[in-house]
Amino acid sequence: MLNVPSQSFPGLSSQQRVASGGRSKVPLKQGRSLMDWIRLTKSGKDLTGLKGRLIEVTEEELKKHNKKDDCWICIRGFVYNVSPYMEYHPGGEDELMRAAGSDGTDLFDQVHRWVNYESMLKGCLVGRMAVKPALPKGDPSVVPFTRDYREEKKILNGMLPKSQVTDTLAKEGPSSPSYDWFQTDSLVTIVIYTKQKDISLDSVIVDLRDDSLRAETFIKDYSYLIHTGLSHEIQEDFSVRVVENVGKIEIVVKKKENASWKCLGHPLEDHNSFIPKKDTGLYYRKCQLISKEDVTHDTKLFCLMLPPSTHLQVPIGQHVYLKLTIAGTKIVKPYTPVSDSLLLEFKEPVLPNNKYIYFLIKIYPAGLFTPELDHLQIGDYVSVSNPEGNFKITQLEELEDLFLLAAGTGFTPMVKVLNYALTNIPSLRKVKLMFFNKTEDDIIWRSQLEKLAFKDERFDVEFVLSAPTSEWNGKQGHISPGLLSEFLKRSLDRSRVLVCICGPVPFTEQGVKLLHDLNFSKDEIHSFTA
Repeated sequence: MLNVPSQSFPGLSSQQRVASGGRSKVPLKQGRSLMDWIRLTKSGKDLTGLKGRLIEVTEEELKKHNKKDDCWICIRGFVYNVSPYMEYHPGGEDELMRAAGSDGTDLFDQVHRWVNYESMLKGCLVGRMAVKPALPKGDPSVVPFTRDYREEKKILNGMLPKSQVTDTLAKEGPSSPSYDWFQTDSLVTIVIYTKQKDISLDSVIVDLRDDSLRAETFIKDYSYLIHTGLSHEIQEDFSVRVVENVGKIEIVVKKKENASWKCLGHPLEDHNSFIPKKDTGLYYRKCQLISKEDVTHDTKLFCLMLPPSTHLQVPIGQHVYLKLTIAGTKIVKPYTPVSDSLLLEFKEPVLPNNKYIYFLIKIYPAGLFTPELDHLQIGDYVSVSNPEGNFKITQLEELEDLFLLAAGTGFTPMVKVLNYALTNIPSLRKVKLMFFNKTEDDIIWRSQLEKLAFKDERFDVEFVLSAPTSEWNGKQGHISPGLLSEFLKRSLDRSRVLVCICGPVPFTEQGVKLLHDLNFSKDEIHSFTA
């Protein structure tokens, strides 16, 4: 009996900006939308041609199914008949055919790794690749649990499971971390030795759930996971401490009973793994909707509260994924968290930053995801993933000029970048935001931006409208060489500069091209692309 995966999937036409490579879309025929695909998968129609059977697929068998009307693709060891999905794929049939009759995992990860394909293609599941066992290998990392434990290693379709770190990986990446644990009568401390000095509180994510502990630490572009079923019950609250100068992380949990633990617990999935971050899956926890307030006529500020059993701080410039169940199917969309305000001192004391996440989200009345999000009541729950993104805070170090180009809700990644730069970069001389919108009513936080410009002489904002009223006296039009050449003037001839750009795909692609034409180097440009 094969285990059918039950993870969720996101809508492929996400409008949220994320820090990864863009992709081209093709026009879909009428009746071929995401909602139409969901209806088809729930219609009971046999999408695999196997009449509900699940089979084990050899590499030889997989290679036979390489035509448009008979197209099987393997993703992470599971094989799908994607022929019925061809006309529904926003990237077009040719993009799917690139992986026809083969393992498409790498190609999938390059284009949209965050898409949880398992639920979307659940009705197309043919089966899984035949498993080839390898010789069992002892794992010395399990010593903190029990010296007798040995994990069987297997090779799936010629690839090692994620939990096994190869010698090649260890040589190419940073030194492998390690961990240990200690206890007192009332406390247990898990210590992670990262062997790196640039570790901060947003480098580690901790979730306590059902007497298990999951701690994921991000070290450069790698992920180190501690995942254990604890041997005794613990209390819900805990603390996380980082000793930056030695790269040590301490997770302190409270025992429910003051008894001595003989061992920390037993290993769970992918415990003690150290792999490239791009190879990890998304992990979710349920967050409670605390508030939502109107910001513009179609944009709202949502506040979600993390569970007390979670430590999560989203790094600046990175995004998370929100997951909802819609029409019986789990849909995922990426969004970039923001501060609750650009002007904290003008407001009443805010909620503690480490337990609340804020999102500026535009509601699309004809959309699939955002109307459902808007219909949530205070107290309802939304699943929130671990952060992703390739923006590095080090890109702001020693910066002298920071230029931000944003269109619509492409403003969201700029909020924390702007706040951080003005607060923490002493070398900064100038920050300029050029904010493109259709009308004045579309401008997010206009009053706050104008107050910030008045308060801090280093900051300046320019609004550009594409469909203004006759009363508008500001700049008009779309992103263009004329607008940018006037706007992007360095404070000094050779000042250290960064230009961040975010908006709809055509805006971002055109903007990046114009920036290169204006002689900005690749290292001086960061695009948050869809």
